[in-house]
Amino acid sequence: MPDTLRGQILGFDFGLRQIGVASAHTDMDIVSPVCVLNAQGGKLLDADIIELIKEWKPKGLIVGLPINMDGTESKLSQKARSFAEWLKEITNLPTIMVDERLTSREAKSMANELGHGGDYRKKPVDAIAACLILEQWLGNRA
Repeated sequence: MPDTLRGQILGFDFGLRQIGVASAHTDMDIVSPVCVLNAQGGKLLDADIIELIKEWKPKGLIVGLPINMDGTESKLSQKARSFAEWLKEITNLPTIMVDERLTSREAKSMANELGHGGDYRKKPVDAIAACLILEQWLGNRA
């Protein structure tokens, strides 16, 4: 992980139907949910990302890599890698992948503790999962 990545960053919780987005600033280590974007098979519109980049002006992007519990990669892992490559190409920003095992489960647990109700399609928790991915990256920086 490059220790030169400083300033505003955006984190992404990749999914085939929804992609959660969160923000953080490396000087403050404060993470906040931004939004949940609708995806078609894990793909977003270029305009959606360009709008986010213009608004947040990040210095880099962090993308969660869904890895199996035994450490192996799945088909979803490859799709997340392709998504990260697409982000890097369209934004020209440093893009780092972070192991995101159990972040979606933890996000659902956190939401349920706050009375979520369990309908994750109507009230997605993907932006919370993106926060957890950013927190993990911030905690593991050199």
